[in-house]
Amino acid sequence: MSLRLYNTLTRRVDSFEPLEPGRVSLYTCGPTVYNYAHIGNFRTFLFEDLLRRWLQTSGYDVFHIMNLTDVDDRTIAAAREKGVSLRNHVDPFARAFEEDRDWLRILPAHEQPRATEYIAAMIRLIGNLLEKGVAYRGEDGSVYFSIAQFPLYGRLSRLDRRELRAGASERVSSDEYAKEDARDFVLWKAAKPEDEAVGAAWDAPFGRGRPGWHIECSAMALELIRKRVGSDVLDIHAGGVDLIFPHHEDEIAQSCAYTGREHFARYWLHGEFLNIRGEKMSKRFGNITTARDLREDGVDPGAVRLLIFQTHYRQRLDLTDEGLAAAQRASSRLGEFQKRLTDSRSGSDSPRLSEAAERLRRDLTEALDDDLNAPRAVAAMFTFMNEGHAALDGGERSGPIALSAWELAEDVLGVTSRGTVINVPTGAAASVAPETGATYGETPPPGSNEELEKAWALHWAVQRKQAKGVRDYAEADRIRTLLRDAGWEVRDGKDGSIEVVRVRRAS
Repeated sequence: MSLRLYNTLTRRVDSFEPLEPGRVSLYTCGPTVYNYAHIGNFRTFLFEDLLRRWLQTSGYDVFHIMNLTDVDDRTIAAAREKGVSLRNHVDPFARAFEEDRDWLRILPAHEQPRATEYIAAMIRLIGNLLEKGVAYRGEDGSVYFSIAQFPLYGRLSRLDRRELRAGASERVSSDEYAKEDARDFVLWKAAKPEDEAVGAAWDAPFGRGRPGWHIECSAMALELIRKRVGSDVLDIHAGGVDLIFPHHEDEIAQSCAYTGREHFARYWLHGEFLNIRGEKMSKRFGNITTARDLREDGVDPGAVRLLIFQTHYRQRLDLTDEGLAAAQRASSRLGEFQKRLTDSRSGSDSPRLSEAAERLRRDLTEALDDDLNAPRAVAAMFTFMNEGHAALDGGERSGPIALSAWELAEDVLGVTSRGTVINVPTGAAASVAPETGATYGETPPPGSNEELEKAWALHWAVQRKQAKGVRDYAEADRIRTLLRDAGWEVRDGKDGSIEVVRVRRAS
Protein backbone atom coordinates (compact mmCIF):
# COMPACT_ATOMS: atom_id res chain seq x y z
CA MET A 1 0.00 0.00 0.00
CA SER A 2 1.10 3.58 -0.64
CA LEU A 3 0.51 6.60 1.54
CA ARG A 4 -3.02 7.98 1.35
CA LEU A 5 -4.08 11.29 2.89
CA TYR A 6 -7.42 13.06 3.31
CA ASN A 7 -7.22 16.10 1.06
CA THR A 8 -9.51 18.94 2.14
CA LEU A 9 -9.37 20.28 -1.43
CA THR A 10 -10.94 17.13 -2.93
CA ARG A 11 -12.86 16.00 0.21
CA ARG A 12 -11.54 12.48 -0.18
CA VAL A 13 -8.62 10.27 0.80
CA ASP A 14 -6.15 10.56 -2.10
CA SER A 15 -3.02 8.60 -2.90
CA PHE A 16 -0.04 10.81 -2.17
CA GLU A 17 2.19 11.58 -5.12
CA PRO A 18 4.69 14.42 -4.67
CA LEU A 19 5.57 16.72 -7.54
CA GLU A 20 9.12 15.38 -7.56
CA PRO A 21 9.64 11.69 -6.75
CA GLY A 22 11.30 11.20 -3.37
CA ARG A 23 11.01 14.85 -2.27
CA VAL A 24 8.25 16.61 -0.35
CA SER A 25 7.75 20.31 0.38
CA LEU A 26 5.64 20.81 3.51
CA TYR A 27 4.32 24.12 4.87
CA THR A 28 2.60 24.23 8.24
CA CYS A 29 1.06 27.36 9.76
CA GLY A 30 2.90 28.09 12.99
CA PRO A 31 1.83 30.05 16.06
CA THR A 32 0.94 33.71 16.34
CA VAL A 33 3.40 34.73 19.04
CA TYR A 34 1.27 37.27 20.91
CA ASN A 35 0.93 34.83 23.84
CA TYR A 36 1.84 31.27 24.84
CA ALA A 37 0.66 28.62 22.39
CA HIS A 38 -2.15 26.55 23.91
CA ILE A 39 -2.47 22.78 23.86
CA GLY A 40 -5.02 22.98 21.03
CA ASN A 41 -2.34 24.60 18.86
CA PHE A 42 0.03 21.83 19.83
CA ARG A 43 -2.47 19.15 18.92
CA THR A 44 -2.22 20.49 15.36
CA PHE A 45 1.58 20.73 15.55
CA LEU A 46 1.75 17.14 16.83
CA PHE A 47 -0.32 15.78 13.95
CA GLU A 48 1.97 17.68 11.58
CA ASP A 49 4.98 16.21 13.41
CA LEU A 50 3.56 12.73 12.87
CA LEU A 51 3.04 13.53 9.19
CA ARG A 52 6.63 14.68 8.77
CA ARG A 53 8.06 11.75 10.75
CA TRP A 54 6.12 9.27 8.67
CA LEU A 55 7.10 10.91 5.38
CA GLN A 56 10.76 10.74 6.43
CA THR A 57 10.42 7.17 7.69
CA SER A 58 8.84 6.28 4.33
CA GLY A 59 11.99 7.47 2.58
CA TYR A 60 11.03 10.98 1.46
CA ASP A 61 13.43 13.92 1.62
CA VAL A 62 11.19 16.43 3.40
CA PHE A 63 11.65 20.20 3.34
CA HIS A 64 9.50 21.58 6.17
CA ILE A 65 8.63 25.25 6.69
CA MET A 66 6.75 26.48 9.77
CA ASN A 67 6.26 30.23 10.09
CA LEU A 68 5.96 32.44 13.14
CA THR A 69 3.34 35.18 12.83
CA ASP A 70 4.93 38.10 14.65
CA VAL A 71 2.89 40.94 13.14
CA ASP A 72 -0.90 40.93 12.96
CA ASP A 73 -3.88 42.45 14.76
CA ARG A 74 -3.30 40.45 17.95
CA THR A 75 0.45 40.96 18.30
CA ILE A 76 0.10 44.72 17.75
CA ALA A 77 -2.77 45.03 20.23
CA ALA A 78 -0.85 43.03 22.85
CA ALA A 79 2.34 45.10 22.40
CA ARG A 80 0.40 48.37 22.63
CA GLU A 81 -1.43 47.23 25.76
CA LYS A 82 1.89 46.39 27.38
CA GLY A 83 3.49 49.64 26.19
CA VAL A 84 6.46 47.96 24.45
CA SER A 85 7.67 47.55 20.88
CA LEU A 86 6.30 44.74 18.75
CA ARG A 87 9.68 42.99 18.77
CA ASN A 88 10.07 43.22 22.54
CA HIS A 89 6.62 41.74 23.02
CA VAL A 90 6.85 38.79 20.60
CA ASP A 91 10.44 37.64 21.22
CA PRO A 92 9.78 36.00 24.63
CA PHE A 93 6.74 34.17 23.25
CA ALA A 94 8.72 32.97 20.22
CA ARG A 95 11.33 31.50 22.57
CA ALA A 96 8.59 29.99 24.73
CA PHE A 97 7.08 28.30 21.68
CA GLU A 98 10.42 26.71 20.83
CA GLU A 99 10.84 25.49 24.41
CA ASP A 100 7.33 23.99 24.41
CA ARG A 101 7.92 22.44 20.98
CA ASP A 102 11.12 20.79 22.16
CA TRP A 103 9.46 19.59 25.39
CA LEU A 104 6.79 17.84 23.32
CA ARG A 105 9.54 16.30 21.12
CA ILE A 106 8.25 17.98 17.98
CA LEU A 107 10.91 18.11 15.27
CA PRO A 108 11.97 21.70 14.50
CA ALA A 109 11.12 22.85 10.98
CA HIS A 110 13.99 23.19 8.52
CA GLU A 111 12.97 26.84 8.07
CA GLN A 112 11.14 28.91 10.67
CA PRO A 113 10.62 32.32 9.04
CA ARG A 114 9.18 35.29 10.88
CA ALA A 115 6.73 37.45 9.02
CA THR A 116 8.65 40.64 9.84
CA GLU A 117 11.72 39.18 8.07
CA TYR A 118 9.84 38.88 4.75
CA ILE A 119 8.22 42.30 4.39
CA ALA A 120 10.10 42.95 1.13
CA ALA A 121 8.78 39.71 -0.38
CA MET A 122 5.24 40.67 0.64
CA ILE A 123 5.59 44.11 -0.96
CA ARG A 124 6.78 42.49 -4.22
CA LEU A 125 3.86 40.07 -4.22
CA ILE A 126 1.29 42.79 -3.55
CA GLY A 127 2.82 45.05 -6.21
CA ASN A 128 2.47 42.23 -8.74
CA LEU A 129 -1.19 41.69 -7.84
CA LEU A 130 -1.86 45.43 -8.27
CA GLU A 131 -0.23 45.36 -11.71
CA LYS A 132 -2.41 42.39 -12.72
CA GLY A 133 -5.58 44.16 -11.61
CA VAL A 134 -6.59 41.53 -9.05
CA ALA A 135 -5.81 43.94 -6.21
CA TYR A 136 -6.75 47.59 -5.73
CA ARG A 137 -6.25 50.48 -3.31
CA GLY A 138 -9.26 51.36 -1.19
CA GLU A 139 -10.24 54.86 -0.15
CA ASP A 140 -8.78 54.09 3.28
CA GLY A 141 -5.29 53.71 1.74
CA SER A 142 -5.17 49.94 2.24
CA VAL A 143 -4.73 47.39 -0.57
CA TYR A 144 -7.40 44.73 -1.09
CA PHE A 145 -7.67 41.53 -3.12
CA SER A 146 -10.64 41.47 -5.49
CA ILE A 147 -12.20 38.03 -5.21
CA ALA A 148 -14.39 38.81 -8.23
CA GLN A 149 -11.18 38.66 -10.30
CA PHE A 150 -10.38 35.13 -9.08
CA PRO A 151 -13.10 32.71 -10.34
CA LEU A 152 -11.82 29.78 -8.28
CA TYR A 153 -12.27 31.57 -4.96
CA GLY A 154 -14.04 29.34 -2.44
CA ARG A 155 -12.98 25.95 -3.81
CA LEU A 156 -11.14 24.86 -0.62
CA SER A 157 -13.87 25.84 1.83
CA ARG A 158 -16.68 24.99 -0.63
CA LEU A 159 -18.25 28.43 -0.43
CA ASP A 160 -21.21 29.06 -2.70
CA ARG A 161 -19.92 31.77 -5.05
CA ARG A 162 -23.47 33.04 -5.57
CA GLU A 163 -23.45 34.14 -1.93
CA LEU A 164 -20.10 35.95 -2.02
CA ARG A 165 -20.37 39.67 -1.40
CA ALA A 166 -17.47 41.10 -3.36
CA GLY A 167 -16.71 44.72 -4.15
CA ALA A 168 -15.37 47.98 -2.81
CA SER A 169 -18.35 48.38 -0.49
CA GLU A 170 -17.98 44.84 0.82
CA ARG A 171 -14.43 44.73 2.12
CA VAL A 172 -13.06 43.19 5.28
CA SER A 173 -9.85 44.48 6.84
CA SER A 174 -9.77 42.34 9.99
CA ASP A 175 -7.26 39.48 9.98
CA GLU A 176 -9.89 37.02 11.20
CA TYR A 177 -13.54 37.02 10.27
CA ALA A 178 -16.56 34.74 10.06
CA LYS A 179 -17.39 32.50 7.13
CA GLU A 180 -20.36 34.64 6.09
CA ASP A 181 -17.97 37.58 5.65
CA ALA A 182 -16.47 36.32 2.38
CA ARG A 183 -15.48 39.62 0.82
CA ASP A 184 -12.51 41.38 -0.67
CA PHE A 185 -9.77 40.89 1.90
CA VAL A 186 -6.92 43.13 2.90
CA LEU A 187 -3.39 42.54 1.62
CA TRP A 188 -1.75 45.69 3.03
CA LYS A 189 -3.15 47.83 5.82
CA ALA A 190 -2.52 51.55 5.77
CA ALA A 191 -0.49 52.52 8.81
CA LYS A 192 -2.36 53.72 11.88
CA PRO A 193 -0.95 55.52 14.93
CA GLU A 194 -1.13 52.31 16.98
CA ASP A 195 0.98 50.51 14.36
CA GLU A 196 3.59 53.25 14.36
CA ALA A 197 3.64 53.30 18.15
CA VAL A 198 4.93 49.71 18.39
CA GLY A 199 7.15 49.75 15.27
CA ALA A 200 4.78 47.80 13.03
CA ALA A 201 4.77 49.98 9.89
CA TRP A 202 6.89 49.83 6.74
CA ASP A 203 7.28 51.96 3.60
CA ALA A 204 5.91 50.55 0.34
CA PRO A 205 5.23 51.97 -3.16
CA PHE A 206 1.50 51.74 -2.42
CA GLY A 207 1.73 53.50 0.93
CA ARG A 208 3.19 53.10 4.39
CA GLY A 209 1.57 50.30 6.30
CA ARG A 210 1.82 46.67 7.30
CA PRO A 211 0.85 43.31 5.80
CA GLY A 212 -2.45 41.58 6.35
CA TRP A 213 -2.20 38.16 7.98
CA HIS A 214 -3.01 36.08 4.89
CA ILE A 215 -0.35 37.55 2.59
CA GLU A 216 2.38 36.64 5.08
CA CYS A 217 2.20 32.86 4.62
CA SER A 218 2.01 33.11 0.83
CA ALA A 219 5.11 35.31 0.64
CA MET A 220 7.18 33.23 3.07
CA ALA A 221 6.21 29.89 1.52
CA LEU A 222 6.80 30.98 -2.08
CA GLU A 223 10.09 32.69 -1.28
CA LEU A 224 11.50 29.63 0.48
CA ILE A 225 10.29 26.85 -1.83
CA ARG A 226 11.52 28.76 -4.87
CA LYS A 227 14.98 28.94 -3.33
CA ARG A 228 15.03 25.38 -2.01
CA VAL A 229 13.12 23.29 -4.57
CA GLY A 230 12.65 25.70 -7.48
CA SER A 231 8.87 25.43 -7.46
CA ASP A 232 5.83 27.68 -7.07
CA VAL A 233 3.68 24.85 -5.74
CA LEU A 234 3.80 23.11 -2.35
CA ASP A 235 3.26 19.39 -2.06
CA ILE A 236 1.44 19.68 1.28
CA HIS A 237 0.02 22.58 3.27
CA ALA A 238 -1.31 21.72 6.75
CA GLY A 239 -2.98 23.44 9.68
CA GLY A 240 -6.02 23.38 11.95
CA VAL A 241 -9.58 23.20 10.62
CA ASP A 242 -10.14 26.76 11.82
CA LEU A 243 -7.70 27.96 9.14
CA ILE A 244 -9.60 26.56 6.14
CA PHE A 245 -11.52 29.82 5.90
CA PRO A 246 -10.54 32.55 5.60
CA HIS A 247 -6.80 32.03 5.98
CA HIS A 248 -6.09 29.14 3.62
CA GLU A 249 -8.76 30.18 1.14
CA ASP A 250 -7.19 33.61 0.89
CA GLU A 251 -3.70 32.14 0.63
CA ILE A 252 -4.78 30.11 -2.39
CA ALA A 253 -6.37 33.11 -4.12
CA GLN A 254 -3.44 35.52 -3.76
CA SER A 255 -0.76 32.87 -4.40
CA CYS A 256 -2.35 31.43 -7.54
CA ALA A 257 -3.18 34.90 -8.87
CA TYR A 258 0.50 35.78 -8.38
CA THR A 259 2.09 32.62 -9.84
CA GLY A 260 -0.52 31.80 -12.49
CA ARG A 261 -0.53 28.21 -11.25
CA GLU A 262 -3.65 26.12 -10.71
CA HIS A 263 -2.56 25.17 -7.19
CA PHE A 264 -0.73 26.76 -4.29
CA ALA A 265 -0.56 23.34 -2.61
CA ARG A 266 -1.70 20.02 -4.05
CA TYR A 267 -2.68 18.44 -0.72
CA TRP A 268 -4.36 20.33 2.11
CA LEU A 269 -4.47 18.60 5.51
CA HIS A 270 -6.39 19.91 8.50
CA GLY A 271 -6.49 18.72 12.10
CA GLU A 272 -9.59 18.93 14.29
CA PHE A 273 -10.09 20.87 17.50
CA LEU A 274 -9.09 19.86 21.00
CA ASN A 275 -11.67 20.48 23.73
CA ILE A 276 -10.99 20.92 27.44
CA ARG A 277 -13.31 18.67 29.46
CA GLY A 278 -15.87 18.72 26.69
CA GLU A 279 -15.73 22.48 26.00
CA LYS A 280 -13.89 24.21 23.18
CA MET A 281 -11.01 26.21 24.66
CA SER A 282 -12.08 29.79 25.27
CA LYS A 283 -10.84 32.75 27.29
CA ARG A 284 -14.48 33.48 27.97
CA PHE A 285 -14.85 30.22 29.86
CA GLY A 286 -11.40 30.43 31.41
CA ASN A 287 -10.34 27.03 30.11
CA ILE A 288 -7.28 27.89 28.05
CA THR A 289 -4.53 25.33 28.78
CA THR A 290 -1.00 25.88 27.51
CA ALA A 291 1.74 23.33 26.97
CA ARG A 292 3.73 24.94 29.77
CA ASP A 293 0.75 24.56 32.12
CA LEU A 294 1.01 20.82 31.62
CA ARG A 295 4.79 20.86 31.96
CA GLU A 296 4.63 22.83 35.21
CA ASP A 297 2.02 20.38 36.50
CA GLY A 298 4.56 17.58 36.03
CA VAL A 299 2.81 15.91 33.09
CA ASP A 300 5.20 13.84 31.00
CA PRO A 301 5.43 14.86 27.31
CA GLY A 302 5.28 11.22 26.25
CA ALA A 303 1.88 10.96 27.93
CA VAL A 304 0.64 14.04 26.05
CA ARG A 305 1.77 12.62 22.73
CA LEU A 306 0.20 9.25 23.53
CA LEU A 307 -3.09 10.85 24.55
CA ILE A 308 -3.27 12.92 21.37
CA PHE A 309 -2.31 10.03 19.09
CA GLN A 310 -5.03 7.82 20.54
CA THR A 311 -7.54 9.94 18.59
CA HIS A 312 -7.38 10.39 14.81
CA TYR A 313 -6.26 13.86 13.79
CA ARG A 314 -9.54 14.47 11.94
CA GLN A 315 -11.66 13.71 15.00
CA ARG A 316 -12.28 16.06 17.93
CA LEU A 317 -10.40 15.21 21.10
CA ASP A 318 -11.40 15.92 24.70
CA LEU A 319 -8.55 16.65 27.10
CA THR A 320 -9.54 15.49 30.60
CA ASP A 321 -7.66 14.84 33.81
CA GLU A 322 -8.72 11.19 33.66
CA GLY A 323 -7.51 10.84 30.08
CA LEU A 324 -4.14 12.37 30.94
CA ALA A 325 -3.72 10.10 33.97
CA ALA A 326 -4.56 7.03 31.86
CA ALA A 327 -2.11 8.11 29.16
CA GLN A 328 0.57 8.65 31.80
CA ARG A 329 0.10 5.11 33.09
CA ALA A 330 0.03 3.68 29.56
CA SER A 331 3.19 5.51 28.50
CA SER A 332 4.83 4.26 31.69
CA ARG A 333 4.02 0.69 30.71
CA LEU A 334 5.50 1.24 27.28
CA GLY A 335 8.65 2.66 28.85
CA GLU A 336 8.94 -0.26 31.27
CA PHE A 337 8.65 -2.70 28.37
CA GLN A 338 11.28 -0.79 26.42
CA LYS A 339 13.69 -1.14 29.31
CA ARG A 340 12.92 -4.83 29.71
CA LEU A 341 13.42 -5.41 25.98
CA THR A 342 16.76 -3.61 26.08
CA ASP A 343 17.90 -5.44 29.22
CA SER A 344 17.23 -8.80 27.55
CA ARG A 345 19.33 -7.94 24.52
CA SER A 346 21.15 -10.78 22.80
CA GLY A 347 22.82 -11.43 19.46
CA SER A 348 19.64 -12.64 17.79
CA ASP A 349 15.89 -12.59 18.26
CA SER A 350 13.83 -15.51 19.39
CA PRO A 351 11.34 -16.69 16.73
CA ARG A 352 8.41 -15.40 18.79
CA LEU A 353 9.87 -11.93 19.27
CA SER A 354 10.99 -11.78 15.66
CA GLU A 355 7.47 -12.55 14.48
CA ALA A 356 5.99 -9.95 16.84
CA ALA A 357 8.46 -7.31 15.63
CA GLU A 358 7.69 -7.98 11.97
CA ARG A 359 3.98 -7.76 12.73
CA LEU A 360 4.50 -4.39 14.45
CA ARG A 361 6.42 -3.05 11.47
CA ARG A 362 3.69 -4.21 9.09
CA ASP A 363 0.83 -2.95 11.24
CA LEU A 364 2.48 0.45 11.76
CA THR A 365 2.98 0.85 8.03
CA GLU A 366 -0.58 -0.11 7.15
CA ALA A 367 -2.03 2.17 9.84
CA LEU A 368 -0.02 5.28 9.08
CA ASP A 369 -0.27 4.84 5.31
CA ASP A 370 -4.04 4.97 5.87
CA ASP A 371 -4.36 8.73 6.41
CA LEU A 372 -2.06 8.72 9.47
CA ASN A 373 -4.27 6.39 11.50
CA ALA A 374 -2.37 6.90 14.74
CA PRO A 375 -4.94 5.13 16.97
CA ARG A 376 -4.36 1.90 15.03
CA ALA A 377 -0.61 2.45 15.21
CA VAL A 378 -0.78 2.95 19.00
CA ALA A 379 -2.88 -0.21 19.34
CA ALA A 380 -0.23 -2.10 17.37
CA MET A 381 2.43 -0.89 19.80
CA PHE A 382 0.51 -2.24 22.79
CA THR A 383 -0.06 -5.55 21.00
CA PHE A 384 3.70 -5.76 20.43
CA MET A 385 4.30 -4.94 24.09
CA ASN A 386 1.97 -7.71 25.27
CA GLU A 387 3.45 -10.26 22.88
CA GLY A 388 6.95 -9.18 23.86
CA HIS A 389 6.26 -9.57 27.58
CA ALA A 390 4.85 -13.05 26.96
CA ALA A 391 7.95 -14.05 25.01
CA LEU A 392 10.31 -12.63 27.65
CA ASP A 393 8.32 -14.32 30.41
CA GLY A 394 9.01 -17.59 28.59
CA GLY A 395 12.74 -17.02 28.82
CA GLU A 396 13.26 -15.77 25.28
CA ARG A 397 15.73 -12.99 24.47
CA SER A 398 15.42 -9.92 22.27
CA GLY A 399 17.73 -9.12 19.40
CA PRO A 400 18.18 -6.55 16.65
CA ILE A 401 14.84 -7.15 14.91
CA ALA A 402 12.70 -6.61 18.01
CA LEU A 403 14.74 -3.60 19.08
CA SER A 404 14.65 -2.01 15.62
CA ALA A 405 10.87 -2.45 15.53
CA TRP A 406 10.59 -0.68 18.88
CA GLU A 407 12.85 2.12 17.69
CA LEU A 408 10.70 2.53 14.58
CA ALA A 409 7.61 2.92 16.75
CA GLU A 410 9.45 5.33 19.02
CA ASP A 411 10.78 7.45 16.16
CA VAL A 412 7.38 7.65 14.49
CA LEU A 413 5.11 8.28 17.46
CA GLY A 414 7.64 9.71 19.90
CA VAL A 415 5.89 8.25 22.93
CA THR A 416 9.13 7.68 24.78
CA SER A 417 12.46 9.43 25.04
CA ARG A 418 15.06 7.06 23.62
CA GLY A 419 17.05 5.21 26.25
CA THR A 420 14.90 6.28 29.18
CA VAL A 421 11.80 4.95 30.85
CA ILE A 422 8.75 7.21 30.91
CA ASN A 423 8.23 8.88 34.29
CA VAL A 424 5.59 7.96 36.88
CA PRO A 425 6.07 4.19 36.72
CA THR A 426 3.48 2.08 38.48
CA GLY A 427 3.78 -1.04 40.58
CA ALA A 428 7.29 -2.25 41.38
CA ALA A 429 8.83 -0.98 38.17
CA ALA A 430 12.24 0.62 38.08
CA SER A 431 12.58 4.13 36.73
CA VAL A 432 15.36 5.86 34.86
CA ALA A 433 16.41 9.42 35.63
CA PRO A 434 16.44 11.24 32.27
CA GLU A 435 19.17 13.64 33.37
CA THR A 436 21.72 10.99 34.36
CA GLY A 437 20.51 7.70 32.94
CA ALA A 438 20.76 6.23 36.44
CA THR A 439 18.29 3.42 37.21
CA TYR A 440 16.23 3.83 40.37
CA GLY A 441 14.21 1.02 41.89
CA GLU A 442 11.76 1.39 44.74
CA THR A 443 14.40 0.96 47.42
CA PRO A 444 17.57 3.05 47.82
CA PRO A 445 20.53 1.73 45.82
CA PRO A 446 22.33 -0.94 47.93
CA GLY A 447 25.53 0.30 49.53
CA SER A 448 24.85 3.84 48.35
CA ASN A 449 26.19 6.87 50.14
CA GLU A 450 24.15 9.81 51.44
CA GLU A 451 24.51 11.77 48.18
CA LEU A 452 23.28 8.89 46.03
CA GLU A 453 20.42 8.18 48.40
CA LYS A 454 19.33 11.80 48.22
CA ALA A 455 19.42 11.65 44.43
CA TRP A 456 17.21 8.54 44.65
CA ALA A 457 14.79 10.31 46.98
CA LEU A 458 14.67 13.46 44.84
CA HIS A 459 13.98 11.39 41.75
CA TRP A 460 10.96 9.72 43.36
CA ALA A 461 9.81 13.08 44.72
CA VAL A 462 9.65 14.33 41.13
CA GLN A 463 7.62 11.24 40.17
CA ARG A 464 5.22 12.06 43.00
CA LYS A 465 4.77 15.64 41.75
CA GLN A 466 4.08 14.38 38.26
CA ALA A 467 1.49 11.93 39.56
CA LYS A 468 -0.22 14.80 41.43
CA GLY A 469 -0.08 16.89 38.26
CA VAL A 470 -2.36 14.41 36.48
CA ARG A 471 -4.42 13.88 39.67
CA ASP A 472 -3.22 10.29 40.15
CA TYR A 473 -3.38 10.77 43.90
CA ALA A 474 -3.19 7.06 44.70
CA GLU A 475 0.19 6.87 43.00
CA ALA A 476 1.34 10.10 44.69
CA ASP A 477 0.40 8.71 48.11
CA ARG A 478 2.16 5.43 47.34
CA ILE A 479 5.38 7.25 46.48
CA ARG A 480 5.15 9.41 49.61
CA THR A 481 4.87 6.22 51.69
CA LEU A 482 7.77 4.67 49.78
CA LEU A 483 9.94 7.69 50.59
CA ARG A 484 8.82 7.86 54.22
CA ASP A 485 9.61 4.19 54.73
CA ALA A 486 13.10 4.87 53.37
CA GLY A 487 13.57 7.78 55.77
CA TRP A 488 12.84 10.73 53.51
CA GLU A 489 10.23 13.49 53.58
CA VAL A 490 9.05 15.55 50.60
CA ARG A 491 8.53 19.27 51.03
CA ASP A 492 6.75 21.17 48.26
CA GLY A 493 7.65 24.85 47.94
CA LYS A 494 5.03 27.46 47.12
CA ASP A 495 7.03 28.33 44.01
CA GLY A 496 6.72 24.76 42.71
CA SER A 497 10.14 23.64 43.94
CA ILE A 498 10.70 20.25 45.56
CA GLU A 499 12.96 19.44 48.49
CA VAL A 500 13.72 16.12 50.20
CA VAL A 501 15.00 15.98 53.74
CA ARG A 502 16.28 13.07 55.82
CA VAL A 503 13.95 12.03 58.68
CA ARG A 504 13.94 9.11 61.04
CA ARG A 505 13.50 5.91 59.06
CA ALA A 506 10.17 4.24 59.80
CA SER A 507 10.52 1.11 61.91
